[in-house]
Amino acid sequence: MPRVTAKICGLSTPQTLDAAIMGGASHVGFVFYPPSPRAVSFDAVRVLAARVPGRVVKVGVFVDPCNALIDQAVESGALDAIQLHNVTPGRTAALKQHSGCETWVAVAVKARADLDAAANYRQAADKILYDAKTPDGALPGGMGVRFDWGLLDGFDHPLPWALSGGLTADNVSEAIRRTGARLVDVSSGVETAPGVKDVDKIAAFLRAVASF
Repeated sequence: MPRVTAKICGLSTPQTLDAAIMGGASHVGFVFYPPSPRAVSFDAVRVLAARVPGRVVKVGVFVDPCNALIDQAVESGALDAIQLHNVTPGRTAALKQHSGCETWVAVAVKARADLDAAANYRQAADKILYDAKTPDGALPGGMGVRFDWGLLDGFDHPLPWALSGGLTADNVSEAIRRTGARLVDVSSGVETAPGVKDVDKIAAFLRAVASF
């Protein structure tokens, strides 16, 4: 198994999904949040999910979702795991139990103190996704914003974790070396415009990750 693996998030077309799979992505992400330019319908994701081999983990991305939305996503066959943004530890635990899926929770980071929130999810989630904190009123992810990776120096991670936020083919190698991340997550960094994934950018990103 590779030392470092990657999730390509916000996929919405067969061509870009295939590029992620062929390039060696360990995880693919489908966004179930209508305000996002990367949001996909349940009908569309049924078609996409059918293209994903069993070795690749399908992750549904949600922002403070209701149970019914999770249920629809599960029924579409779109996910093996759920990634939650803007949820409390209690709500995270409830959604993990309700969905029966591996559960990731995003912790938005700008300052070292923001990392302290991760410990609150120790009993609620299976994985922490450290992502850059976005400006008030902006989408909670996919904005191309990165945080200071040095903030993770010496941090006692309460759970397995992944690194996100402003990653690209040009900086992901530095990010991996700097933080020791074993799973990296990219969305806007492999796009030509918000929500428009690029097969060449996906391939370049995954080649950089595969060098580890």
